Amino acid sequence: MNGFKGPGLRKVGSHSSLSDADDHDLSRLHDRHILSLDRQRSCDERSMNELSISVRAIDSHDSVYSPGGMRSGFSTPSSSCRNPFEPHPIIAEAWEALRRSIVYFKGEPVGTIAAFDHASEEVLNYDQVFVRDFVPSALAFLMNGEPDIVKNFLLKTVYLQGWEKRIDRFKLGEGAMPASFKVLHDPVRRIDNLVADFGESAIGRVAPVDSGFWWIILLRAYTKSTGDLTLAESAECQKGIRLILALCLSEGFDTFPTLLCADGCSMIDRRMGIYGYPIEIQALFFMALRCALAMLKHDTEGKEFVEPIVKRLHALSYHMRSYFWLDFQQLNDIYRYKTEEYSHTAVNKFNVIPDSIPDWVFDFMPTRGGYFIGNVSPARMDFRWFALGNCVAILSSLATPEQSMAVMDLIEERWEELVGEMPLKVTYPAIENHEWRIVTGCDPKNTRWSYHNGGSWPVLLWLLTAACIKTGRPQIARRAIELAETRLLKDSWPEYYDGKSGRYVGKQARKFQTWSIAGYLVAKMMLEDPSHAGMVSLEEDKAMKPLIKRSASWTCPDPAN
Repeated sequence: MNGFKGPGLRKVGSHSSLSDADDHDLSRLHDRHILSLDRQRSCDERSMNELSISVRAIDSHDSVYSPGGMRSGFSTPSSSCRNPFEPHPIIAEAWEALRRSIVYFKGEPVGTIAAFDHASEEVLNYDQVFVRDFVPSALAFLMNGEPDIVKNFLLKTVYLQGWEKRIDRFKLGEGAMPASFKVLHDPVRRIDNLVADFGESAIGRVAPVDSGFWWIILLRAYTKSTGDLTLAESAECQKGIRLILALCLSEGFDTFPTLLCADGCSMIDRRMGIYGYPIEIQALFFMALRCALAMLKHDTEGKEFVEPIVKRLHALSYHMRSYFWLDFQQLNDIYRYKTEEYSHTAVNKFNVIPDSIPDWVFDFMPTRGGYFIGNVSPARMDFRWFALGNCVAILSSLATPEQSMAVMDLIEERWEELVGEMPLKVTYPAIENHEWRIVTGCDPKNTRWSYHNGGSWPVLLWLLTAACIKTGRPQIARRAIELAETRLLKDSWPEYYDGKSGRYVGKQARKFQTWSIAGYLVAKMMLEDPSHAGMVSLEEDKAMKPLIKRSASWTCPDPAN
């Protein structure tokens, strides 16, 4: 496959393009977090100085976050001149591998395949362009001043959204986005055709709930990076946004503002006990709603969605901050819950039985720190840690500033468990033995400490880095990236790593996994220029008042304790 050539690509100057309400003001964040330096062991003097340099540069550009006209690629001489980080020797190799993965439709780049692993005998669906997988690739190209492939991808996927979608005799909702698509080249007739998968070919036949949310988030990132309002305001994209919103804001029998989902509907695409209200989907839902609110045109069709979005955002933020959040104090409260309460004054609103709290969480929870647990539904709390959901909660400001800092504290306090020898655990801990048999159905791919059952996924580096930058703690990200750099190229960019500490290349991991490559590049470029985090970061909405609640992780206890 040919590399991504220069012709047809343009450098685009950045402009502050969306409403001020969704701007991520790094300078204000920086000032706010300086006050809590005593509790931020990761914010050493070097880290804060580097962040301050970037923040001053941002201030002089009217809070422009992703200067496309000033290329940030590591292959350019200018990047090393203004970058306090020395370019790592594997960066050029990473860019070359990323460009090899590009897919073309009628001569135009439209995405990147999931993996470019020639050594694997079974291609399966790794030769397709996945919506969620392409996000880090898209961010890498945007940060490098190459927006055309991202624009083409957004237009192609919204075009596919309009297709009739059927699984057996059932028709899917009009707003559903594909999980992936493939370009079929006919060399004889010299034509290209698109083939989309909306879940009918997926393992378990589950439609991807997250695809539409990632599409909206990426559209906003493209707009913030390029200053090109015309794409988001085009009739196709406005319709695409409205169809996604209509699908997920429709009224039903729900008593909660969270979205009810099947197992395997997101990055965790196999049976792993995430059915119900998984944190990953709720965080992406919240972020997509905020991005959509900023991009929707207030015309006749768009205005009818504004009020439902605002109401849902308020309800969702209250619900998640109240019931999904867990820290030392909240864990102690749940441990002491009374059950079978019947009235509006009930404290244990979901009737969670304290004896159902797993033993591991009592040792795992530090005095300082906290996180959003995996799932909450009647009589059920999934106490597992899910990295993607917690990082997106920080980036979308679903987490309050105090909660965001507590998540960072947890990662530091439980570094060996959550990072180990290869960042980052997608879930923690692994489920095993009888529980594994019941929850996964004896899935041979999701054995303990493998794949989505406690495996370590390098792609999560970009989300961790963006969250670290937003919370003013870049040293956590730098430490994780340096760990990954010791292995990724040598191991041929695996999809995931196995083992309790992430020491071994995954038993079924594909090599040259595109989002492992792109996730590393995006993380490096964000550390080089923290303003890039503005593409995927939203400032807190002051109208959504956080729940007033005191707990161990919110009140900055004495570090000596």
